[in-house]
Amino acid sequence: MPNKQINSITVIGAGQMGHQIAMLAALGGFETVLQDVQENALITAKEKLEDILAKWVQKGKLTEDRKLAAFSRLQYTTNLEKAASRADLIIEAIVEKLDVKQEVFAKLEELAPAETIFATNSSTIVNSLLSGVTNRPDKFINMHFFFPPLVMDCVEVVMSDQTSEETANLAMEVTQKMNRTGILLRKEISGFVANRILGALQREALFLYEEGIVDYKDIDLICRKALSHPIGPFELMDLSGIDVSYFVMQQRYDETGNPEDKPNVCIEEKVKQGHLGRKTGKGWYDYPNKGVKK
Repeated sequence: MPNKQINSITVIGAGQMGHQIAMLAALGGFETVLQDVQENALITAKEKLEDILAKWVQKGKLTEDRKLAAFSRLQYTTNLEKAASRADLIIEAIVEKLDVKQEVFAKLEELAPAETIFATNSSTIVNSLLSGVTNRPDKFINMHFFFPPLVMDCVEVVMSDQTSEETANLAMEVTQKMNRTGILLRKEISGFVANRILGALQREALFLYEEGIVDYKDIDLICRKALSHPIGPFELMDLSGIDVSYFVMQQRYDETGNPEDKPNVCIEEKVKQGHLGRKTGKGWYDYPNKGVKK
């Protein structure tokens, strides 16, 4: 469709990424719908966003009028059909599992208008592995926001061989209106750029830990002091979620079959124990007051 504009955005998934992406859209002036299958997830998302933006107003980072305007543009629903039926752009931000994402996009294909653009916030899965369940591979793209989206100023916008230039341009325009720096990648690769670099660091850190070379706390300390990283790799896993690291590793292993890509034993143990990081109150470190610092 020539001269297409994005006016309305739907975000699928109200978890730690989705609710903040939805608020970026609302702050950017888009009519926004946040959808999740769990009503409680939507209630929690709304409470978190109200808390974050209230603190922004207190700190002078946002005016009260702009806060109220953003919330007036944001709706919440558990109804997927309602969420998809009028969206110009749908951004999926659910669990990092290929089969679950494919199932959701197959449903969205039936519910969304033919001109609606589909985007996945996946941190590692390329959109060509998802677009096959739809009839719109030219309107499919990755928009990888970084955690937490309301803080991190970067979005990797990734094209497949079938993604159209119009779709890429519109995704970049949306990113700009969200006040985020978009980086366009014209060639797909699992994990994209940032997470491939981080993944290499994480793999080496886990190797050093599992080999008993040094404790994980010391690895984090060395990365902070010697490399000037703001946080170490184990602290970062706790921040983003150890389960996310596990799913990313498992997805990479499923794609490559390379034993080096398989999730580390210590990561598997953390996931089985339910010690997923800040969001559960315990990961590599303990968090008595669980939750992400605003």
